[in-house]
Amino acid sequence: MAAKKPVNWWLWTKMLLGGAAICVGGPAFTYWLTPTDEELFQKYNPELQKRSLERRFERQQEFDDFVTKLKEYSKSDKPIWTVQAEAEEKERQQRASVQKSLALADEVKARKEAMRREAGLPLEK
Repeated sequence: MAAKKPVNWWLWTKMLLGGAAICVGGPAFTYWLTPTDEELFQKYNPELQKRSLERRFERQQEFDDFVTKLKEYSKSDKPIWTVQAEAEEKERQQRASVQKSLALADEVKARKEAMRREAGLPLEK
């Protein structure tokens, strides 16, 4: 029977310390190197800063709308991408029906104008 080898505690200690240094030090180093939003903004040229400030409210509103929609979608039992596809389809159908209604209204208005012209009545404005 072979003799049992002793545990090399120094090796295990070095391995644990090295692993901890990599696991903790890597993300900490990345966090330290990553610039903040303000630092990035200060590096913009003045024209980009102005444009960014002008569009900030619009982007924030778009993001808020997106988050609100995601919250609505998450209330369903279905996966979010399925609910989102259904919502987009409904929205597309609504837009199509609105466009159809507008086209129909324009057609009705054109008919009225044509009938007024034929009758010799003044056109509405």
